[in-house]
Amino acid sequence: MLEKVDNLSDSNRRRFDEIIDVRSPSEFAEDHIPGAVNLPVLSDEQRHEVGTIYCQQSRHEARRIGAAYVTANISEFLHGHFAQKSADYCPLIYCWRGGMRSRSLATILNNVGWYTKVVDGGYRRWRQTVVNTLRESELQHRLILIDGQTGANKTKILSKLATQGHQTLDLEKLAKHRGSVFGSYSDVKQPSQKYFESLIHSELERFDTRQAVFVEAESPKIGRRAIPTALVNKMRCSPRIEIRADAKVRASNLIDCYADLIAEPEKIRDALDYLRPYHASKLIQRWLEFVARQRFETLALELIEAHYDPCYERQRRKHQEQTTDIIELSSLEDPALDNAAQQIADISAAFAAQEHSGASTSAQKVYA
Repeated sequence: MLEKVDNLSDSNRRRFDEIIDVRSPSEFAEDHIPGAVNLPVLSDEQRHEVGTIYCQQSRHEARRIGAAYVTANISEFLHGHFAQKSADYCPLIYCWRGGMRSRSLATILNNVGWYTKVVDGGYRRWRQTVVNTLRESELQHRLILIDGQTGANKTKILSKLATQGHQTLDLEKLAKHRGSVFGSYSDVKQPSQKYFESLIHSELERFDTRQAVFVEAESPKIGRRAIPTALVNKMRCSPRIEIRADAKVRASNLIDCYADLIAEPEKIRDALDYLRPYHASKLIQRWLEFVARQRFETLALELIEAHYDPCYERQRRKHQEQTTDIIELSSLEDPALDNAAQQIADISAAFAAQEHSGASTSAQKVYA
């Protein structure tokens, strides 16, 4: 009798040497438990064939053919993936709903002598856990937002905070997008919406809810991926620390941050097309001419002053977002960013002390 697991918390998952998703590659690509490996006992083509036979011919024939495919595939895994596993290897296996596919592999591994368990309810249990956390519940985490205008190096400051040992949630990293019409990466696709949510859930459940989690202030969507409702709601009511820097300094910084995009000017032109509903045709044409003449820093400065800074201010007014503290930077080089990260950590500690004492939040402060 196979032992089933219904607790998919991070701490419980870490008890296993490996988490194995036996669904087809396309199912795995759409979403899976982060860190799981894909060992499909049926390929996409085999699954389609067996399903067609099941619906159009006979259940018995579908099961016979399916069993033949599953047996052959598991045999390959035993000679390959499992060949070097030690005698005390302990995996956790799941399929779509904890049915025949996961049981087939788990039974054989148990017979070999490996202590194997299956997820009760399969992938669907994981998905429901994610939905409950990110859409149907209120997050208990203490968020501190790193806010600021385009090009202020908020993402690098977040990375500095992580290096200093603080809890950070890098949504742009998880979404594989830099958060604007120019933010896509040339060689990297965004994850599916479901997998984006799985990644967020997996990150959040590792954090100590008694300690601050630093996260960059974002609009509700990063590229084509939507930030889940519970997280958006928590971000909107969390303290904001704004990073400010001169527009020219930010424009110069954007040239470094978007070097990959500058290497492919046609993608800049495509992105500018998305801005046509918001600006006069003459201005768009002017920006396209900057691209043709490779005047990228001038383009960056005008985009900051004519598009991004005004959009930022409109969004703040629309959502009535209040900045708690402001850090003004004259430079966006590493020493200044290290110092900004330390200031943010100090401000966060002051927030925690105020909450503990029951004191009201002090007036907005500006740090140089």
